[in-house]
Amino acid sequence: MLNKKSVDDINVKGLRVLCRCDFNVPIIDGKITDDTRLVAALPTIKKLIADGGKVILCSHLGKPKGPDAKFSLAPVAEALTALLGQEVVFAADDTVVGDNARAAVANMKNGDVVLLQNTRYRAEESKCGEEFSKDLASICDAFVNDAFGTAHRAHCSNVGVTKYVDTAAVGYLMQKEIDFLGNAVDNPVRPFVAVLGGSKVSSKISVIENLLTKVDKLIIGGGMSYTFFAAKGYNVGTSLLEADYIEYAKEMLAKAGDKLLLPVDTVIADDFSNDANFKVVDADKFDEGWMGMDIGPKTRTIFAEALKSAKTVVWNGPMGVFEMPNFSKGTMAVAECLANIEATTIIGGGDSAAAVNQMGYGDKMSHISTGGGASLEFLEGKELPGVAAANDK
Repeated sequence: MLNKKSVDDINVKGLRVLCRCDFNVPIIDGKITDDTRLVAALPTIKKLIADGGKVILCSHLGKPKGPDAKFSLAPVAEALTALLGQEVVFAADDTVVGDNARAAVANMKNGDVVLLQNTRYRAEESKCGEEFSKDLASICDAFVNDAFGTAHRAHCSNVGVTKYVDTAAVGYLMQKEIDFLGNAVDNPVRPFVAVLGGSKVSSKISVIENLLTKVDKLIIGGGMSYTFFAAKGYNVGTSLLEADYIEYAKEMLAKAGDKLLLPVDTVIADDFSNDANFKVVDADKFDEGWMGMDIGPKTRTIFAEALKSAKTVVWNGPMGVFEMPNFSKGTMAVAECLANIEATTIIGGGDSAAAVNQMGYGDKMSHISTGGGASLEFLEGKELPGVAAANDK
């Protein structure tokens, strides 16, 4: 188990604490349209304030190629001021750590909060450049990383800076991700079932390989199942198919035996549209020119049966084109099943998280991961640079 120093293990009173958050929120016309990530960061920020730290927040937003007003974190400072009920001073420097930031930090009293400009305004950020890492370290005494969404990237603001500070801990969000995902993979209560969906086998190869050695059952649905159908010799019509991965799928089927569950029936349509004609067919009876869009009713029953007795479930990826109502039933059935079983249920970010939240089941899940790519890499068994960089207990 990963034993990292957390905000509960450090004394920040009077210290300047740089806290890396994930404020990569959607902003339209200068207004934040979804503040979920800001709200998720509040427990760690409030803890650092309450402990008398001088709290300096930093984050990236979007993918700017250098300074760009469209990607400014100014709206985030405004929203955080309202959420925290105290002023969050915005240091608007195109260099991130410039005169404004240095002056703002110099003026801080214990419990004050400053937000730096978008870390990706600096080109070195994503290259983990030494100069920017040192700049960030020069305005703080301790570092706290609470941005799991970027933990799989070695950037200045989550990895580089740790080389130049004495104390590097993780925040509550990071701790929760490490506890849930780490425990699920390394020390699950059994039976342990993983549900993988989404469109591509290629993006989940390493996850499949790692999980096959750990799970009691691996359920595969969504677009990636058609490559497995092709490996079994079925015709898949015009469905999404990764021909380059058919051999790989054959190997996995041979290796997995009855551990691997594939759909037995499929909802197929004559067009990629919610208004298309659609019908249910057995998995090996696709009509020529039609495409798979969702798992069928028999499959929903079989998958639900396999999940009923599970004690740990990890779910990553939808069972069909769930953004189209006619093809959302498979994904909804899995979400509903997980909401009603006595198990540790972990939703691995991205579309699965969106589906669960849209259906109002968010509070019924043990943990919904905040990191799409990061949670996938965690499930692959990879070491995440952002987690590794924190001090061990």
